[in-house]
Amino acid sequence: MALRPYALLPRHYDHRKVLATTVDAWGRALWLICPEAELHPMPVGRPLPHPRTCPYDALLVIDEGGTIREQVLRGLDLRATRLDALPNGRFIVQGYGGPGDRNALIFGRDGRRRGGFALGRAVEFLMADRQHHVWSAYFDEGVYADPVSAPGLVRWDSGGNRLWGYKPAPGVEYIDTVYALNVADGVAWADYYPTFPLLEVRTGGRVRLRSSPVAAPSGMAVHGEHLTMLGGGRQADRLHLCRLTDSEVLPVEEACLTLPNGAPLKRYAHPVGRGPHLYLRGSSPRQWYVMRVQEAVMSRGRGGP
Repeated sequence: MALRPYALLPRHYDHRKVLATTVDAWGRALWLICPEAELHPMPVGRPLPHPRTCPYDALLVIDEGGTIREQVLRGLDLRATRLDALPNGRFIVQGYGGPGDRNALIFGRDGRRRGGFALGRAVEFLMADRQHHVWSAYFDEGVYADPVSAPGLVRWDSGGNRLWGYKPAPGVEYIDTVYALNVADGVAWADYYPTFPLLEVRTGGRVRLRSSPVAAPSGMAVHGEHLTMLGGGRQADRLHLCRLTDSEVLPVEEACLTLPNGAPLKRYAHPVGRGPHLYLRGSSPRQWYVMRVQEAVMSRGRGGP
């Protein structure tokens, strides 16, 4: 099965200075760019952009169905690494180096800062929906060291007020590290180490845990009773087409995910799961691709990968 091109940052923007990028709950691709950033070498991987001064202004480039618009976010005083869109034209930015423990900023429709709060250490995922919910998921360095991160999965309102944190039932493994997260309106699905169950959390209070045979997936897309997991078992390009029951994730078929031209899918950044959509990008932040659960199910119905 092949990915489809989804969004592309126009060439006149310097992709080497992209601090963070995502696809939001409205299906818009977002790129946060610091024009005054410098590239700093890293011990592993490509150099990363660091703002020359702090605070600084950042340029938010928004691609909505091929229409490009810009928004300036003013007065960032942390090095941004993640962002998402909130209802009413607002945005949330998470990063490092802010004063005290505050590592998340909220910006209004006019691009000016409206508040900030402590989101916790070792953030693995930050995702918001269209109903004023923000989900943060963490890896072990935060879970074991920071009380905010300790639940492994936390829900906030869009003003930064903590509403919920995961507490496993007796006999169930706690979250060490969240490997895959999918967020739709009013619901989040997470797959976590060490036992890799599928956790479903609804904002109305319902929490459900399903056993799963797929270990260490990197991303997932969910639609009704269908689930597609990407990765697992050290096979980055493996798709696991599954069916959901009340208590289990049942594998149905496996397939191989490729780039649109059929080339092997070798490396990609953290996928973004939005309900039935799974968005991926490679080592460059410019290009976003998409896969949909329905397409995987239809492909299986045609008897091919």
